[in-house]
Amino acid sequence: MSEGILEVRKKSIMVKNTGCSGDGTGIDCEKASVSGAVSQRACVYCGARVVLNPITDAFHIIHGPIGCSSYTWDIRGSLSSGSEIYRNSFSTDLREKDIIFGGAKKLTAAIDEVVDKYSAKLIFVYATCIVGVIGDDVEAVCREAENKYKIRVIPVKAEGFSGTKKQGYKLACDAVMKLIRPYKITDKKGQHGLNILGDFNLAGEMWLIKNYFKKIGIEVVSTFTGDSSHENLLKAPQAALNVVQCAGSSMYLANQMEKEFAIPFMKVSFFGIEDTSASLMQVAHLLGDEQVIAKAEAFTKKESARLRKFMAQYKPKLAGKKAAIYVGGGFKAISLIRQFNEMGIETVVVGTQTGRKDEYEIIQNIVNDDTVILDDANPAELEYFMKIKHADILVGGVKERPLAYKLGIAFCDHNHERKHALGGYEGVENFTKEINLSINSPVWEYMTAI
Repeated sequence: MSEGILEVRKKSIMVKNTGCSGDGTGIDCEKASVSGAVSQRACVYCGARVVLNPITDAFHIIHGPIGCSSYTWDIRGSLSSGSEIYRNSFSTDLREKDIIFGGAKKLTAAIDEVVDKYSAKLIFVYATCIVGVIGDDVEAVCREAENKYKIRVIPVKAEGFSGTKKQGYKLACDAVMKLIRPYKITDKKGQHGLNILGDFNLAGEMWLIKNYFKKIGIEVVSTFTGDSSHENLLKAPQAALNVVQCAGSSMYLANQMEKEFAIPFMKVSFFGIEDTSASLMQVAHLLGDEQVIAKAEAFTKKESARLRKFMAQYKPKLAGKKAAIYVGGGFKAISLIRQFNEMGIETVVVGTQTGRKDEYEIIQNIVNDDTVILDDANPAELEYFMKIKHADILVGGVKERPLAYKLGIAFCDHNHERKHALGGYEGVENFTKEINLSINSPVWEYMTAI
């Protein structure tokens, strides 16, 4: 490995069949970031907002300085078929005086204003870093507001220093459970259909998935949290099955719902031909009768054949190319590797911010022997391995885009900022076209890496 890689980071970097630092052990993951390593992980507050923000008619009050409120879904790709209020942030805008004397009164006033002006029915209140330092009793303020207005005002204690983005996911899932717990049903015979967990309707992907289930005859009861609403979420305990798209953000919620509501869950992925078809068939076999299974088989076979014919025209243009992947969760990395395999592209570097041990084991089984696998990588590590592995394209998020362009490498945005669907069968077409346009652009002939 490069001398520039920190010694404490070497166990989080491995080459398949060699192990970390050549010691043959599995990758070190699911741990706090190393101080000074310049992790690309986001804070706890960011993780909570990612999960809760797409609830279309919810109000989000950020109790802290105005800077934290700059994070809104308006800069992201989540779409709504109803209310657009979720695109706004509301802030208590804490200043120096509030830091000294406390900001609880400001928070109370903010809740009063939102209820008075918008007739809010569901409010999430986020405690940011400074609130954790000064000790405002956010929970007490929320309780008082609930008693006063008879609505749900749910605190999310998401102080950024209390963990990582993954902790924010857990806090968001706890907030959702607080919301839906009172609606538990006792008659299991009344359970039907499924909930979709861990999809945020980026560029309308939730609508595509719901349409697939409609075509094969399976009802979608509720969605977490893409294009969801307060009323829709309360129906979630009625479902007979939870399917989990983004395991990193929603596996904890699935476990809690299984424990408290007796709703079983299964992990799925709607990225790529192979994973989308397999997920639909698994759900059909679990929930459907012979007619549903037959519809699912016919639909998946038709779409798979259509897309393989479509992809055949691109394979000659992509054969021999090499890809690097750096995304949030392991499930997405696994699907991307499979999609690249379909295209004839070799994955030479793959990393995630919040991947789990079992996900890295799957990754290790589906990549080539000399593929570099990283957990919680920093820009220096990504740059080093993309250079030595001669990657032609990087698939990542907005923070990785400048790095790719500086290295003269093509880039594909697979994060929340994108404006076109990459999930489902339609997403296969969009993804293939984008990879081809990016990787074969003539601009790379005139660029020199910095």
